[in-house]
Amino acid sequence: MQKIIAALDQRRTDARLGGGQKRIDAQHGKGKLTARERLEVLLDPGSFEEYDMFVTHRAVDFGMNENIIPGDGVVTGWGTINGRITYVFSQDFTVFGGSLSETHAQKICKIMDLAVQNGAPVIGLNDSGGARIQEGVAALGGYAEVFWRNVQASGAIPQISVVMGPTAGGAVYSPAMTDFIYMVKDTSYMYVTGPDVVKTVTSEIVTHEELGGASTHTKVSSVADAAFDNDIETLLEVRRLFDFLPLSAADKPPAVAVNDTIDRAESSLDTLIPDSANKPYDMREVILKIADEGDFLEIQKDHAGNILVGFIRLNGSTVGVVANQPLVLAGCLDINSSKKAARFIRFCDAFSIPILTLVDVPGFLPGVAQEYGGIIKHGAKLLFAYAEATVPKVTVITRKAYGGAYDVMASKHIRADVNYAWPTAEIAVMGAKGATEILYRSELGDKDKIAKRTADYEARFANPFVAAERGFIDDVIMPHGTRRRVARAFETLKNKKAVIPLKKHGNIPL
Repeated sequence: MQKIIAALDQRRTDARLGGGQKRIDAQHGKGKLTARERLEVLLDPGSFEEYDMFVTHRAVDFGMNENIIPGDGVVTGWGTINGRITYVFSQDFTVFGGSLSETHAQKICKIMDLAVQNGAPVIGLNDSGGARIQEGVAALGGYAEVFWRNVQASGAIPQISVVMGPTAGGAVYSPAMTDFIYMVKDTSYMYVTGPDVVKTVTSEIVTHEELGGASTHTKVSSVADAAFDNDIETLLEVRRLFDFLPLSAADKPPAVAVNDTIDRAESSLDTLIPDSANKPYDMREVILKIADEGDFLEIQKDHAGNILVGFIRLNGSTVGVVANQPLVLAGCLDINSSKKAARFIRFCDAFSIPILTLVDVPGFLPGVAQEYGGIIKHGAKLLFAYAEATVPKVTVITRKAYGGAYDVMASKHIRADVNYAWPTAEIAVMGAKGATEILYRSELGDKDKIAKRTADYEARFANPFVAAERGFIDDVIMPHGTRRRVARAFETLKNKKAVIPLKKHGNIPL
């Protein structure tokens, strides 16, 4: 018996070494943790239960039958984050460059199936050179099996991808279909075709970082939701994100104990809005002062800054926030902000996370580039997402809510449940100056008369009361009481049940 136990221990030791000490040292030399070290940071101490440690590939071509390493380049299993279960896989770059083989894929598919069956999230740590060339179509088939499961799991369980090294070719599509993607600055990259292929086909010369690095995907492409300085910081941020999410669509978002009274008033909000309608202010300040303990986990912070999305807690419960940001493009909606917000809203709706919308929007961004880029269809994505969402929706208009953008930003007309406005709210078809110049075009030569007309328009429409008179605004509230009013509104909506027409699914304007 002792010999058997010793043999098992030796097998486990060999498996844990992955590609060997030399390759582990090379991984560390790049500033990267190994696959197992990453799981130690991500999961609660001692909680990881590994599956398929002894699985090996079955390839025989190109001398592969003489190069067999237990685990086959990926560590899989389950563990807990702050006591809540999650299934995980962590690709091991020290073993065949983390390349995906048929059995490597089967290991990932196994834990994905278990995650769906047991109602728990999947977190994938990606560090791979792509499909294993020696296996050809078997490796490609393995990718497709993973992709299929990503789609089946979508909306059923949260899926989080962490790109911690190279992720190229077909390898990028699994992360792309998950709910959130985090990257590590300087050591991770994603692209469909690498710099060499790009140079050959298009004659463009570009580096790995320029083509698919963290900066590119967080700022330009919006493929990634956030990037951090190193492996440890990234994994700790994944833990933070995980704490806001339910385990599955069948579960409620987690509630935590907080040391923050729901009646807390914020008098500084009463003076936040500038006297001039053309002066910006930071909507992030509003979010932080509404949130429990000033905690706001922002998603896609570096992309489309004219809209803010992310998670807060109210009375200990998770709430998704969508807010126009007057500091960027005056808070206008454009192509990028519409896509960013629409995707976030759909995630919240899929997992029963209530949505708080803070509105200060002068309209859609004008311009040839926006029209040619399809602002009509992309703006409709945001409208569709809000109208489709059946979770509790509370809206607060802080200042401008003009034109079609008023309708789109969770107005009462597209079935927001509770709509508030600050006294500074301006709800109208457009700003006073533009409206006056259209209504009184014949008087444009008389500056005094136009000034009076503008002042009259502002007095009549640059306020929340016309909308309130029609019941489109449920109440005009004092800014300092926003936290209390919003939290109480969500409390009344806890048991909301929505009836939707019988259908397979809608056809969002993609």
